[in-house]
Amino acid sequence: MTLIRRMARVALLAVLPLALAACGINTIPTQEEQAKAQWAEVQNQYQRRADLIPNLVATVKGYAAQESSVLIGVTQARANALQVRSDPGITQDPAAFQRYATAQNNLSLALAPLRVLQEAYPDLKSNENFMALQSQLEGTENRVAIARRDYNDAVRVYNTTLRTFPQVIWANTIHSSSKPMQLFQATSTAQSVPTVDFGPAPAGAAPGSPPPK
Repeated sequence: MTLIRRMARVALLAVLPLALAACGINTIPTQEEQAKAQWAEVQNQYQRRADLIPNLVATVKGYAAQESSVLIGVTQARANALQVRSDPGITQDPAAFQRYATAQNNLSLALAPLRVLQEAYPDLKSNENFMALQSQLEGTENRVAIARRDYNDAVRVYNTTLRTFPQVIWANTIHSSSKPMQLFQATSTAQSVPTVDFGPAPAGAAPGSPPPK
């Protein structure tokens, strides 16, 4: 009889992990890690954008120094975007996530005038370094958009899992520390075409030519 009980215990220990796996006990942590991995990609692309800005601003300054308000605005927006908290923990902190998203959106808006500066300053448009940086910035903005989309997709799957049966059982017991993650929201201002008013250049500085030495 004792031997039968031991065999039954061994069988139960062997079957229990398979039964739990079949019930999706690992689904929540797996999807949470996938969403965090997508968040890391969002961070990488935003950092790449931030790294491009100093060289872009320096190049523009050589041809359109009189547009100081634009350059200062970009520099300040970049500094603000780099100062806000960006660790994975903010994805489950609505207020911190909103601060991060707002800072990044503000930087996007500040960069908008730089995209059309070459129309007001033809010499800038012919500068190979500027055009290369512009191309890299545009490519990075596209990668940011893709990273945000992939992150949102992963978060939607994860958040849905937390609310649906049978995973909702694990969400309220074993995985009670796993909380819903925040989504990026599209903003109408970020999607609009920038309109920039380049006022008349200061006396002695003609548009399209570098500032006097």
